[in-house]
Amino acid sequence: MALLLRTHYKLAKTAIKENRTRSFLTCLGIAIGVASIILILSLMGSISNLVKSEVTEIGADLIVVRPSTTKDTLTDIVDELTSANSFQKSSLALTDIKAISDVEGVSAVAPIAISTNTVTSEKNTFSSVPILGTNTDFVKIEPLTLRHGAFLTGQNEAHSVVLGHTLSLALFNTINSTVGQMVTIMGEKFMVVGVLDEINRSINFDNIDFDNALIMDASALDRITGSIQIQQINVKATNTDSLPQVSEGIEKALTNQKLGDQNFSVSYGDNITHPASSLFMIISGMLTLVAAISLVVGGIGVMNIMLVSVSERNHEIGVRKAVGASSRNILMQFLFEALILSLLGGILGLGLGYIFAFIISTITPFAPFISWEIVLITFLTTFVVGVLFGIYPALKAAAKNPIDSLKHYR
Repeated sequence: MALLLRTHYKLAKTAIKENRTRSFLTCLGIAIGVASIILILSLMGSISNLVKSEVTEIGADLIVVRPSTTKDTLTDIVDELTSANSFQKSSLALTDIKAISDVEGVSAVAPIAISTNTVTSEKNTFSSVPILGTNTDFVKIEPLTLRHGAFLTGQNEAHSVVLGHTLSLALFNTINSTVGQMVTIMGEKFMVVGVLDEINRSINFDNIDFDNALIMDASALDRITGSIQIQQINVKATNTDSLPQVSEGIEKALTNQKLGDQNFSVSYGDNITHPASSLFMIISGMLTLVAAISLVVGGIGVMNIMLVSVSERNHEIGVRKAVGASSRNILMQFLFEALILSLLGGILGLGLGYIFAFIISTITPFAPFISWEIVLITFLTTFVVGVLFGIYPALKAAAKNPIDSLKHYR
């Protein structure tokens, strides 16, 4: 068996070498499809790891409360992950903050309510600025670094705001003399008490671009907008060992607060990255499906070339059958050749995919994500493509009549 496989390999290698350009173009068709899939999986894995690493950086004592409903179908999951819909259906309220803070083992509680509005300074006006409504506990949970000033503290907390690094530059053309300046939101003036240091991380489990955001007290945001929808509530436990008990206590407290309704979720550990991980998984799956189309096109290219090869090698097939080769031997010979072409394309695509991923990583914060699962998917996919699109030419070659085949000369 080993000798037979070695023979098939040598014959395939000879056939590929005799038609180098044609073989390379065939492999390139497979490589483009594989490279697209590798690039998508690498980027999605990098984004997912970025969110998970941020949760790890914040600490293992973090608990996150989010509005939640039972979702089963893909459409329902996408609907839940859509931020606008999540806000409209949010079951969380500012009164829940007090209920959670009273739970034993809780050291800090911070709501997250996102709104977009126009912000005006003496120099500039910007619309659609993301405004984060929270409280003073937020910096005890989120590792934010202030470049200048302080966070929302003191008696003027309800009339104070903190600006992101980029937003400060946009509104005042500086970050050094922004503290003490005034901004206007919905006709009400607020004093800038702090400016965040540059974070340069727009993707995080809070779904907030802090560099471009304005942070203010949640009660003040509720007052000027009329009402707010709380996206999530971040909770810091006193120690990591008590996370299950604290999480259970929060669930009981909120259930009592909401008169038995449990339209919320309490997460800690790896579950915190939901819904971000679910969203990335859905996007990754959809993009991979689109990229698979180019892989199918590459597979059709393999089948086309193999059919041409079968037609050109009629005489060879006749000679081999005349000296005792069975139809099964001929089938395996041409199928082996199709598999080698497909696998070579997969190896080339794996390299191209990661080359593109490294190039993209130079202009984005997404480092290439490499795992044995992606490599395994690559080889399994190319193997399946080689078999599916190589079987028909191989069967056609195996079905050749040796007498008729010997009449053909190359």
